[in-house]
Amino acid sequence: MDSSGLDLLAVSLPQLAKGLYHTLLIAICSILLSTIGGFLFGALRTSRKVGVRIFARVYLELFRSIPILVWLFFFFFGLPIFFNLDMPSSVCAVLVLSLWGITEIGEVVRGALVSLPKGQLEAGKAIGLSTVQLFRYILFPLALRRMIPPTINVYTRILKTTSLTVLIGVTEVIKTGQQIIERTGEAVLIYGALFLLYFILCYPLSALSRKLERQLLS
Repeated sequence: MDSSGLDLLAVSLPQLAKGLYHTLLIAICSILLSTIGGFLFGALRTSRKVGVRIFARVYLELFRSIPILVWLFFFFFGLPIFFNLDMPSSVCAVLVLSLWGITEIGEVVRGALVSLPKGQLEAGKAIGLSTVQLFRYILFPLALRRMIPPTINVYTRILKTTSLTVLIGVTEVIKTGQQIIERTGEAVLIYGALFLLYFILCYPLSALSRKLERQLLS
């Protein structure tokens, strides 16, 4: 890389850092909401009540069958038209990513819960624990080891999927890079920097997930 490219990259770094901040903010908020909602959704998916199971299944299939980009467009463009509800693009991004993340983490939680020996559940019921107490004191703690590696993988996917929010006007790191390219014409350099940024963010999470999977599930 010649000196002019290095100079451009040095000048662009503060702007890219600002865009990266917005990307991480959206990702972190989405991850927190997805984790909380995912544990609740995973528990609902194990319910024996028909109505609860139907609701959970419909919600799951909606977000499995319809692409995230369509949901982003629906919330950002559709809500003002159909419900007269104007939502900022960043809030819309967090909402959609969280609703999608809830289904992904919920399935991880459900899979971990149903894989537990039934004797644990029966023992909890035998000593008179309520459903909430069963999940809090027995099922969730026992299933946690099985949940951690795939949950980290979901976090990585949420982080990468934030790149789609550029299409509803969120000024995240991809949008920031495009603005720099429009001004300088240096597409290869800027996209190369974006490639490196995403790799630096996502690879450690993927490596951590693989390491934990070997350690916790061995």
